[in-house]
Amino acid sequence: MGDLLPRFKANHRPLTPVDFLDRAVEAFPNRTAVIWQGRSWSYAELGGIVAAMIDTLRAHGVGQGDVVAIMSSNRPEMLAAHYAIPALGAAVNALNTRLDPSVVEYILNHSEAKVVLTDPAGAEVAGPAAQQAGLACLVFAPDHGTADGLSLLDAPPVTQANFAEEVRDEFMPIAINYTSGTTGKPKGVLLNHRGAYLNSLGNVISLGFTSQSVYLWTLPMFHVNGWSHTWAVTAVGGVHVCLDKVVPADIFALIARHGVTHMACAPVVLYMLLNDPSKSLRAPSRPLRVASGGAAPTSALIAQMQTLGIEFIHLYGLTECFGPTTMRKISNEESGESSAAQARLLSRQGTRHITANLLRVVDPHGNDVPADGATLGEIVLRGNTVMSGYHKDAQATQKAFAGGVLHTGDLAVRHPDNQIEIRDRAKDLIISGGENISSLEVEEALHRHPAISLAAVVAAPDPKWGEIPCAFIEPHPGAELDATELSLFCREHLAHFKIPRRFVFTELPKTATGKIQKFALRETAKSVHPQETKA
Repeated sequence: MGDLLPRFKANHRPLTPVDFLDRAVEAFPNRTAVIWQGRSWSYAELGGIVAAMIDTLRAHGVGQGDVVAIMSSNRPEMLAAHYAIPALGAAVNALNTRLDPSVVEYILNHSEAKVVLTDPAGAEVAGPAAQQAGLACLVFAPDHGTADGLSLLDAPPVTQANFAEEVRDEFMPIAINYTSGTTGKPKGVLLNHRGAYLNSLGNVISLGFTSQSVYLWTLPMFHVNGWSHTWAVTAVGGVHVCLDKVVPADIFALIARHGVTHMACAPVVLYMLLNDPSKSLRAPSRPLRVASGGAAPTSALIAQMQTLGIEFIHLYGLTECFGPTTMRKISNEESGESSAAQARLLSRQGTRHITANLLRVVDPHGNDVPADGATLGEIVLRGNTVMSGYHKDAQATQKAFAGGVLHTGDLAVRHPDNQIEIRDRAKDLIISGGENISSLEVEEALHRHPAISLAAVVAAPDPKWGEIPCAFIEPHPGAELDATELSLFCREHLAHFKIPRRFVFTELPKTATGKIQKFALRETAKSVHPQETKA
């Protein structure tokens, strides 16, 4: 028994989330799979869209080992691409819809994309970039009622599916996702079928997806393949409700109309919803779970969600680990705690995902920090849901994997109950006069002010202290604020040295996924005049 057990065709098949659609077509062909713009498609019909896309891509020479780029909003073809492209043995390169043509062109060349898919809106950027890269750009028809462009939505349904057959190895790339490139050229993160399969099942368990789940796509599918929800919802035969853009009124209407049970988004989207003057959402008719990540939610935000009867789940993850890798939600034992106490607990990142194999918080020497809720260390990861590496960048891969773990660059503490709590990104930590200041702590204090919609804090250079906190404030519409008022307010919640020395009142720059672009704010902070600025 010392040798490995034999592997036969009968007892081994590569793990791939493409198989989820094969099963869905077989098990519940007539069940609703996708809803978009007032029309629905069954799983048999979704399989038909996938089959038609496969035929189209194959006709353009796409096969094993290729890359297909796609720039699109959340629509049925974008979902179908997450099955059709891997079914050909190729990798999905989902492009951020806010990228400019020069960056898209760089990504197309660096990834060696074979062809580009796009919706009409994305064609304005993807089209010129594809032309410069010498690639065909296939534009989806504007909607399901026109014949212009690549029309796939009326493809005949399939009666059976075997889309997973071409996946020959579970370590083949299923996706190549490019990072934001805030410190240089974007890096291509290579994700494999095995990790996507496992992370999808982890999402099913952690978020409680079932055959009755109705998932609203408030999260862009291009963002780490929709945190693997593109595959997870299909795994249980749930419903994908596609949303073209984040408009609060549309979101409220879709939740009510379709009985939405799950959605995911960055906290900034939740702020938009809860602060929208036309807010019509009250207690939803069905239990609604909202998963959020990308930035730490404030306790005030969490309390507002709970008031509406929404179950909040805090996720943490990276592009390099297929999206979510930790989760925090209120347990049965904690459900009796006060709203404020629950909000404090939910602001933590929690414990590792059920399919994440190792998560540690370590000091600079690689030793575990004590579980005292105070000692700062870096989060490192290891396991099946960690990337294969950076595309054509061995040096960056080796640096990220130094010591046999993935270095996240996120600074956290571990509490006595082994829950982790991020205190800052390594690059976001402010060091003022030798003292460490957590930008997240300062932001949390600022978000307690009733007139503030969003706050972001970065380091500004200072000749005396080296760095000082600079706060960028987006007030609620019609609210009036000034720096003196906020400085006095912060004194009630922060140590004196942590109070921002400069305040800027402006609309905060955000990515397409709702993250605040702190790299842009850091550049602005270099030239901010220290005088008071009024809203």
